[in-house]
Amino acid sequence: MSSHYRLRPIEILLIEDSPSDANLIQISFKQAKIPNTLRWVEDGETALEYLLHQGDYTNSPRPDLIVLDLNLPGMDGQEVLTSIKSDPTLKRIPVIVLTTSEDEEDILKSYELNANCYITKPIDIQQFMGMVQLLKEFWLAAVQLPSE
Repeated sequence: MSSHYRLRPIEILLIEDSPSDANLIQISFKQAKIPNTLRWVEDGETALEYLLHQGDYTNSPRPDLIVLDLNLPGMDGQEVLTSIKSDPTLKRIPVIVLTTSEDEEDILKSYELNANCYITKPIDIQQFMGMVQLLKEFWLAAVQLPSE
């Protein structure tokens, strides 16, 4: 399927508190040969500073796609999602919730807050790689992402 799509490099913001999960995501994106720049922040407050060009992030690039964990220290993922989707300059950026939670309440709440999709992190590394390949096929090859 992907052979007839032209992939353009995209800017991805990963909001993930687990260094091991962030590393696995970064490796998976590289192995899936996804042309991207993946930037990683570890908590919700830093994510909003990045997105709003505050503090150390005054020159941060606008992401084309956000991958968001719900279980973050301090400001949790749902609070980050609320902030993103209520900001007129950020609300069009697609947000993929990628989390360990399978709780129906978390799923419903994320969609109510306008998450673009909700994915439970696979535990098995091969399944994880397969999930990243699906992300590549759908979000990075087939979907037209909004520009600024």
